[in-house]
Amino acid sequence: MLTSTDPDYPCFHLAPARGRLNDPNGLVVADGVYHAFFQYGPGFPQDKLVHWGHASSEDLVHWRHHRPAIYPDSWYDRCGAYSGGAIVHDGDVWFHYTGNVKTDAGERESYQCLVTSSDLVTFVKDADNPLIAGPPPGYTAHFRDPQVVAEGDHWRMCIGAQRDDLTGCVLVYHSHDLRAWDLVGELELPDADGRFDSFGYMWECPNLLRIPDEVTGKYWDVLIFCPQGVGPIGDSFRNIFPCGYIIGEWDGRALRGAGEFVELDHGFEFYAPQTFARAGHEDAAPVLLGWLGNASEDDQPSLSEHGWVHTLSVPRRLTVRDGRLRQRIAAPDLDPSSATTAQRLAVAGSTMRDCAVEIAELTDQRSFVLDLEVDQSAASGWQLQLASGASEVTCHFEKGRLTVDRSATRYPHGGTRTISVPGDDRLRVQLVHDRSVTELFVGDGQAVFSLRSYLEPGEFTVSVATSGTLAVGSAAAITVS
Repeated sequence: MLTSTDPDYPCFHLAPARGRLNDPNGLVVADGVYHAFFQYGPGFPQDKLVHWGHASSEDLVHWRHHRPAIYPDSWYDRCGAYSGGAIVHDGDVWFHYTGNVKTDAGERESYQCLVTSSDLVTFVKDADNPLIAGPPPGYTAHFRDPQVVAEGDHWRMCIGAQRDDLTGCVLVYHSHDLRAWDLVGELELPDADGRFDSFGYMWECPNLLRIPDEVTGKYWDVLIFCPQGVGPIGDSFRNIFPCGYIIGEWDGRALRGAGEFVELDHGFEFYAPQTFARAGHEDAAPVLLGWLGNASEDDQPSLSEHGWVHTLSVPRRLTVRDGRLRQRIAAPDLDPSSATTAQRLAVAGSTMRDCAVEIAELTDQRSFVLDLEVDQSAASGWQLQLASGASEVTCHFEKGRLTVDRSATRYPHGGTRTISVPGDDRLRVQLVHDRSVTELFVGDGQAVFSLRSYLEPGEFTVSVATSGTLAVGSAAAITVS
């Protein structure tokens, strides 16, 4: 089955040529080229064995696929080469990952392993594997997803873990050579008043990052993780497993002053994010990719009709402002506010009163980024709508609220969700749409909402409608084919 004939296959979101993609792994920039590795089942759904897929890009827009980088062909990863990260050291790229084994008795075993590469073409499993042969006493075999970074005179590894009492945490290890690892203990949150002591039954995909404050220049320490087993709280955490972050200050063992756990993306699909490693640029604002999918939600039109499923998000640059993360499009060629190829739209500078206006320049454009700045002070509500054939996705804005409705699409999971967004009179909205993938950046990256949108074939339109008066201060778009 060929993705080239598939009207749902995205133009600029990274998706598998065939099979199943999930968590991004080992993201790294080498010689100016972005390399994205990812959990990959090339034979899915008949064969669910997980490899590390590999793709590269020079601009974070156009992706080239390569042969898988890590095969589950060793005794310590024979049931799957699971998630991990990358660092650049001594001119080579070092990938630490989790080897998954399920015994004949049905028991799980988890091993932390190493692969190195000098050219990102050949990948060599380390002769000392596994480097960490299972969890320490007091923890179950749910022990995975290592993230390694340089810290002072040593290397730090964070691993997602589950305690014997079935609560989640992060374990911290140190090493001086990237091979021999010593357990330091649990990552501590001493100022959180115990609110994370029983916060879910397993913490997956931990990433402890230094992220700059875009106003003060101060660097904050941000723990991004996915606590399995945390149920909905208000409008938040409504996916199968949530993903969010805590901001504080790292002292070598504890994240002090940790605030609340904030959802990273409020959409229907987002999980297991990771940022790019880049030697010599550790103080730059990190660039993140996330998996636009959920566990057990593989029954999608792309799989049944063309043999592939799931994508990664567009790259997002992370900064801190007012104690919260800001996420903005990191690829310059996809940002209409900065790219020289952006097209100014006819609706820019217009005032709409109780009407709907089709954005003519985007008719039948199925991969684009739309950038709007609106004055909604005199509008009781307004909406952005994508429509094709008898299907539609509607994004309805009220002051401080956004409701996304995809119930009239070909997608079988999730219909309508409402979230809080900035309630400013003047609001910036970037709508990223790429055939079957849609991402919304609201309020200059203050809130993000991602979804698979799977519209029907037919004439494609984008429209803005309002109740009351809506002034469109600026409007621009980039189209991608």
